Amino acid sequence: MTNAHTTTARMPTLFIPHGAGPCFFMDWNPPDAWDKTAAWLRSIPASLPARSKAIVLVTAHWLAPQPSMSTAEQPGMLFDYYGFPAHTYELTYPAPGAPALAERVGSLLAGAGFAPGYDGERGYDHGTFIPLKVAFPDADVPVLQLSLLQSLDAADHIRLGQALEPLRGEGVLIIGSGMSYHNMRGYGDPRSTAIGEAFDRWLGETVALPAPERNARLAAWDTAAGPSARQSHPPRAEEHLLPLHVVAGAAGDSRGAKVFTDRVMAVDISAFRFE
Repeated sequence: MTNAHTTTARMPTLFIPHGAGPCFFMDWNPPDAWDKTAAWLRSIPASLPARSKAIVLVTAHWLAPQPSMSTAEQPGMLFDYYGFPAHTYELTYPAPGAPALAERVGSLLAGAGFAPGYDGERGYDHGTFIPLKVAFPDADVPVLQLSLLQSLDAADHIRLGQALEPLRGEGVLIIGSGMSYHNMRGYGDPRSTAIGEAFDRWLGETVALPAPERNARLAAWDTAAGPSARQSHPPRAEEHLLPLHVVAGAAGDSRGAKVFTDRVMAVDISAFRFE
């Protein structure tokens, strides 16, 4: 993909909750625990200004020394969850890969000082195929899976996203797939409700700020948000938050907004959109 592949519709960037394992495709307790999240995911295509030519999916489930991309023309499946019902290991998501887009993204990342990596073997992990199977069930939009940095450096993830901003004007939808709350010990514990609510409120306030202030706050999220930050994302477990930093960087000067929230297993989980 080159700069010649443009569209008049500038795509938003999205941070989406991908749920717990294959939660949308199995029985849960309570049975409707993930229904609202699934309904919101299904609403994404109709909310876009145009059909996206491709999706760059920043997944919480892939860490690499440098930003890496899956380049297979037809990626397989990576079932990186454990202990779930047998049928959830038979799920398929046959969306084509986007090797040409990988070249374009690699050029943008190299221009920003990164040394992008390419992986022709990696399949879609569950941070990718689970939410996309709900949101884009026809699997007819090419998907480029993009890793996080194993350094988990917040500022570098914003910088990574800033390199991707030109894609928005080229018909590419940039999605960060993670969870706004991801303390595994906190799920289901009523004592976590106020903690998750406080951090979720801080995130909502932060994404709505002008870009310089927003990015500064996100870069220092673990201290700027107070104690609820590390209680919501314990040290070395913030990989589920950092996709938000990437899509905030890719938003450029666009302000963000919380566009979905639900209380699941005693904590608030939210989605954010930058126009």
